[in-house]
Amino acid sequence: MSTEPLAPSTVAQALAAAARLGVDRLDAQLLLLHALGRPPHDRAWLLAHDTDALPEPLWTALSAQLLRRLAGEPVAYLLGEKEFHGLALRVDPRVLVPRPDTETLVDWALECLEGQAAPRVLDLGTGSGAIALALQHARPDARVDAVDASADALAVARANAERLKLPVRFAQADWLAGADRGYALIASNPPYIAAGDPHLPALQHEPASALVAGADGLDDIRRIVADAPTHLAEGGWLLLEHGHDQAPAVRQLLAARGFAEVQSREDLAGIARCSGGIRRTVK
Repeated sequence: MSTEPLAPSTVAQALAAAARLGVDRLDAQLLLLHALGRPPHDRAWLLAHDTDALPEPLWTALSAQLLRRLAGEPVAYLLGEKEFHGLALRVDPRVLVPRPDTETLVDWALECLEGQAAPRVLDLGTGSGAIALALQHARPDARVDAVDASADALAVARANAERLKLPVRFAQADWLAGADRGYALIASNPPYIAAGDPHLPALQHEPASALVAGADGLDDIRRIVADAPTHLAEGGWLLLEHGHDQAPAVRQLLAARGFAEVQSREDLAGIARCSGGIRRTVK
């Protein structure tokens, strides 16, 4: 007689099995909905159908996904998409998973662009295209450019733009090398983690090139701050996302480069997540 445990046969049993494995409940719900071919926002459906039968082949596929999640693979990669600022973006290991924190940068950018007709905007290090696409979606009149040094990342971003029918213009470049001038706003979520940061092992499934920036995490931010005034219109904004403890250092870099109205914005957790300033004079 077999002593192997029976595979879960209902929706509720599958979630209970996931909990016993140690998978976060929300992650388990999202992965189960994905396996069932249902949208990620349909969690209420799971409650209403908790006694529905779960075919064994479906559990086999789901359990493999649960084990990958336990190994640290981001749930967004397992689902193949991530919602950002109301947009469903396709993501995979070629790009960083868009974080809710970055929506703070998008909201601030939209405030800075208020009252400007057809503003020109540049997103540096676009990755999946999250910032550029969110800005283009919210401001259809804007001319949004986006660059990334990674051809793989640009392939993901272009596919997202095509699927969402958003006319962002993409180019491969090393930050501001070869960029146009006269932008009303430059926004970036650059790498900002220090090379020896103890949190890096937990991010091993995401591209290191999108995470790490030198010994103190500020190497790329220094480059952007130094070069941005040449590419901004008079009165144009530079907005940068950075680490939870980097706001004072980033504000100092901006002020030293001659930016005016230097300030930071907090994310939903009350952490100073973005800093920026206005280009007044080029030094």
